[in-house]
Amino acid sequence: MTRGATRALVGAGVVALLLTGCGVLPEMPPPAPTDLVPSTAPVATPASSGNLSPDGFDAAQRMAVRIRNVGCNSLSTGSGFAIDESTLITNRHVVADSADLQLSTYDGRDVAVTASSTAALADLAVVRTADALPSAPGLADADPGPGDEVTVVGYPQGGALTVTSGQVIGATTDPLNENLGQVLVTNAEVEPGSSGSAVLDAEGRVVGVVYAKNSTGQSFVVPVSTLRQLLADDTAFTASTSCAG
Repeated sequence: MTRGATRALVGAGVVALLLTGCGVLPEMPPPAPTDLVPSTAPVATPASSGNLSPDGFDAAQRMAVRIRNVGCNSLSTGSGFAIDESTLITNRHVVADSADLQLSTYDGRDVAVTASSTAALADLAVVRTADALPSAPGLADADPGPGDEVTVVGYPQGGALTVTSGQVIGATTDPLNENLGQVLVTNAEVEPGSSGSAVLDAEGRVVGVVYAKNSTGQSFVVPVSTLRQLLADDTAFTASTSCAG
């Protein structure tokens, strides 16, 4: 894809929108919305072989985590995914301005948070947990290319665990943060609350992290190369501060 064609993806008048529970819910506890899930939620079918657990969820679904950010004046939702037993990745804007972060796993189990930190360069955050996370995928060695099939696993609108698929369209300069450099553009459907969702390749490896969409439905993804670079840099993440002081 040419640079000009790529720029056309986010041309004049197209504004990228952050996807954190970008519906701020009006009060606690809100009913869990389910009517805006962009595809059919996975249905558990008992199995005990392959990569399925006995409860019928595959590894990609088991590693997804729902995040509720209880702020000082608001409540929002996002998604995340485990990279080891006590560490998950999400977006910086998902954990920002928080008084309390509440995590829950695919099977409804609550997981206690011990700490969170955010990156200055990219819209990424690391959250540490006191309790073990169910499953962690591997990180791919390289970014996907145009035409590659990808799968997004997360909790759009803070509702049901949802799996959507699409293709990588190309790469473009981050429309929200030019200092980051190149991000991926896909046609996989995402919604508010999908921020922080893992983007997986055909082998179930993480190739990126969803963080925004534009008005035409294209989704923006921090590539795995950027995620690997920041995780390898001890200075890339700084401890989050609570809005409660």
